[in-house]
Amino acid sequence: MARSRKPNPSKTPTRMRSKSRPQVLQSFFSLLFSLLMGSLLLAAIGLGGYMLYLDAVIRAEFDQKRWAMPAKVYARALELFEGMSLSADAFARELRLLGYRDVNCPVETAPPPAAGKPPVARKASPSAPETCAPPAKGGNSPSRPGSYARQGETFEVMTRGFVFGDGIEPERQVRLTFAGNILVDLVNLDEREPLGLLRLDPPEIAGIYPAHYEDRILLKREDLPPVLVDTLLAVEDRSFYEHPGINPRGIFRAFLANLQAGRTVQGGSTVTQQLVKNLFLSNERTFKRKFNEMLMAILIDARYGKDEILETYVNAIYLGQDGSRAIHGFGLASQFYFGKTLDELDLRQIALLVAIIKGPSLYDPRRHPDRARERRLLVLDVMVEQNLIGAEDAALAQQMPLGVTPRAASGITAYPAFLDLVRRQLRQYYKSEDLVLEGLRVFTTLDPQVQAQAEKALIDGLPALERNQRRARPLQGAAVVVSTQTSEVLGLVGDREPKTVGFNRALDARRQAGSLFKPMIYLAALEQPDRYTLTTRINDSPLVHTSGGQRWTPTNYDKRYRGQVTLRDALARSYNIPAVRVGLDVDVISVVEMLRRLGLEREMRPYPSLLLGALDVSPFEIAQIYETIASGGFRMPLRAIREVTDARGRPMQHYPMEVVQVVEPGPVYLLTHAMQQVVKTGTARAMRSKLSPDLNIAGKTGTTDNYRDSWFAGFSGDRLTVVWLGRDDNKPTGLSGSTGALRVWMDLMASLKLDPVETPVPFDVEEVWVDPRSGLRLSQSCRRGQSVPFLVGSGPRGSAACNPVQAQRAAPEPRPADDAEMSGFFRRLMD
Repeated sequence: MARSRKPNPSKTPTRMRSKSRPQVLQSFFSLLFSLLMGSLLLAAIGLGGYMLYLDAVIRAEFDQKRWAMPAKVYARALELFEGMSLSADAFARELRLLGYRDVNCPVETAPPPAAGKPPVARKASPSAPETCAPPAKGGNSPSRPGSYARQGETFEVMTRGFVFGDGIEPERQVRLTFAGNILVDLVNLDEREPLGLLRLDPPEIAGIYPAHYEDRILLKREDLPPVLVDTLLAVEDRSFYEHPGINPRGIFRAFLANLQAGRTVQGGSTVTQQLVKNLFLSNERTFKRKFNEMLMAILIDARYGKDEILETYVNAIYLGQDGSRAIHGFGLASQFYFGKTLDELDLRQIALLVAIIKGPSLYDPRRHPDRARERRLLVLDVMVEQNLIGAEDAALAQQMPLGVTPRAASGITAYPAFLDLVRRQLRQYYKSEDLVLEGLRVFTTLDPQVQAQAEKALIDGLPALERNQRRARPLQGAAVVVSTQTSEVLGLVGDREPKTVGFNRALDARRQAGSLFKPMIYLAALEQPDRYTLTTRINDSPLVHTSGGQRWTPTNYDKRYRGQVTLRDALARSYNIPAVRVGLDVDVISVVEMLRRLGLEREMRPYPSLLLGALDVSPFEIAQIYETIASGGFRMPLRAIREVTDARGRPMQHYPMEVVQVVEPGPVYLLTHAMQQVVKTGTARAMRSKLSPDLNIAGKTGTTDNYRDSWFAGFSGDRLTVVWLGRDDNKPTGLSGSTGALRVWMDLMASLKLDPVETPVPFDVEEVWVDPRSGLRLSQSCRRGQSVPFLVGSGPRGSAACNPVQAQRAAPEPRPADDAEMSGFFRRLMD
């Protein structure tokens, strides 16, 4: 059998060995190509999926984010009519508050520019005052909404139109003539006839913003001045209408420039990319963020039109910071920097706004005017290069100042304490997200003039009190001013530095009320006319009260006792012992119920110490209680909001007055009479030095243990004001109600025009001529008698003889004490 022979590898034909190499290489490249194509396919699928995700994000959030509008908050709108009490100077202040411009301010303008180009303002005269003096004769007439001309006590005003919840107030050309403190003539110049009522647009005082505090004024594409669009695109994105969202040539050009400089000197972002960064991305400098920015720019460009993208950009771009409020968009930036609408800006101002885009903080014209001027010069050069303006106009604009207005009070609002109240009342009806997405308009009760006087009273008053004390005592304070006729909050101050955002003492400072509760004790007693009248004699002598096995021995402020005193005098002079005796007699529970009826909504336990104010309350709560008294026993919840509408002016929520009669008018009338004696002869008699006695003001001082708190609450015929002074650490101030809060209260109220208290006598009340010491009736001819109101049938039954000799020998009236001071044992009893 033949044996098989193994092939010898060394003798294998060469052709067979060389044939396997191409096959191996071919297989290798085939595998490599497959892997590469597979990777590209997977990458494409992944990129496509990621772009679908980004597109979904854009579709879900783009419309919402670009139109997210904070709720706008407005003060009361000034309503004008012939015969109203208002001076020419006060009206001028109202116009300035609204941002109306005096057309007679000496501002020159350059020769008319070429068609389609804005005017270039020339420098104002160096001697021109910020507020122009009225011209002696003639002068310009206002031609734009929001402008006026004044000549003496006559104003010609072009008002702005405004959409209120109850209708549209159109633009009007009007003439107003004042005589002293009265508006005597109001004429509609458009129709040359008298105008019954004129309502100005309300001042915008605040916004309620998203968590990141963005603010903006929305503009439509057709509202944009052509020169702004041309300048913006010339500086930021010249091929905006050609590229698909990103500009590869621009990116490459910026890359070369930065590489050559060794640092970042030029950006390649398009307007669309800048928009993406503002709406969706952070400012971090990473490849991932830049990659997302480019993809989203392409998607936005594919989904939305160029004009729509440009419109969104001018509303979204970040252009500055006002405290914690971010300034977004050209519409708001125009107001923020120049106090004008966008269509009122001249060439230099438009160039400055475009210049700021590159770095709002770096080129802030208020903080860094030199940098801003250099950047503006660069923008003007670009405008000349692109034939947007002539070299002569650019040279003239370069010589002009930046033209920005002085910075107003920084922050979200100039009225943080009042806005805090508005927010709290809005929460009763709206969710927080509704307030920052719906663009609601909130019309409030704030009177800017009253608010300004309340702030001034604290700003000026507290340092003066500290100097008088001759000790460094950091006082704090709060004030609440209310309309007695409507229960509307006209002013609210929560800090001695009213613009400070922080602890709102008007709403949140819980401090003992002290003697401010005494009127409530006597009101509960006066509801029982068979037992108590204003002339009821009360025993002012040492008192020991035992309750729950504990003894309480309250004392008067000055540790003195005066025997028998009338109820009216006890309140006027703020004696403690009579108040406690009456409170215990009518029952502390009745006093607690009276406080609830008057509007105090908090837990109260009927401890005897409550009778001397041992309960922590806020100034706002005190204002609610005293407002019910000032309203004749009708309780109306204090309100800061009149109406809420949507962005188009359609009413959404109305805040009507809620009126409930909680006390009969008769007892309230008697109490008001007694509180007027506090001002005439009692602890607030110092008021006579600043306010006319004819105002018949009623009020009550309040002082707590060791002079920790100083209070005064009082009202005229149309204004109720509560003032609290104290220290945040609750240490003694050295001030009583008379020496502290009353002084600030007087300064505040003296700055307002007040109506006197003229309460009609209720049908169940009669005036009786009585002896002020004995409380008995006197004949009308007796000089020492006084007219005292009584509920019908409760007047004194006995009569006193009118004996001048006895009157002369009568002991002098006791010296008025100041206010209650609780003993240490008293506080332990409360604890």
